[in-house]
Amino acid sequence: MARPRKPLLSRELIVEKASALVDAEGLDAVSTRRLAAELGVSGPSLYNHFRNKDEILDAVADAISAQVDLSMFDEDDGRDWRTALHDWAVSYRAALLAHPHTVPVLARGPGRRPAGLRVADAVFGAMVRAGWPPAQATRIGALMRYFITGSALGSFAAGFVDDSSAYDPADYPHLGQAHLLADRRDRIDEGAFETGLRALLDGLELQHRALTRR
Repeated sequence: MARPRKPLLSRELIVEKASALVDAEGLDAVSTRRLAAELGVSGPSLYNHFRNKDEILDAVADAISAQVDLSMFDEDDGRDWRTALHDWAVSYRAALLAHPHTVPVLARGPGRRPAGLRVADAVFGAMVRAGWPPAQATRIGALMRYFITGSALGSFAAGFVDDSSAYDPADYPHLGQAHLLADRRDRIDEGAFETGLRALLDGLELQHRALTRR
């Protein structure tokens, strides 16, 4: 009986394996030597597809960007600009939370990554169509990225320990319940994200009304 053939090495296969390593062990786990061993190939064979580790991590980050829903920015979608930004932010954050170790790479911006550039293009185009001046549309894209990636970099609630003795009221008179935060992490972090997103969009809406009244 013939042995099953190994799948041909491809960019997609390398990115899939690298993404799994990052998710499991973090960015430092990825090296060309480690990837080659995991894929059962020689190290130099990776260089037929990527020049170095940084290019591989860029591709991993771009694969995450490709998971973000952009349908709300389609010209025939029907959602107004505020609702579109809200729904996109929720989708973008969900993609980041599924791959938290990759957030620092994504936070650097799209660079030459095709999916990342499609995200930037969709946001900018939708804002300009909604009547925002191009310079302001650029700023909106930037501030949304700051907010979303920042919210995915770490958990506020998880930054507190579940030991009440760590928060002596003599030193921290307002943190008497802080030891309860870690157990309520998801609810607190989701609530904080939605609160911040609404506040951000409320402020933008006031600016947009002022623009349209001119």
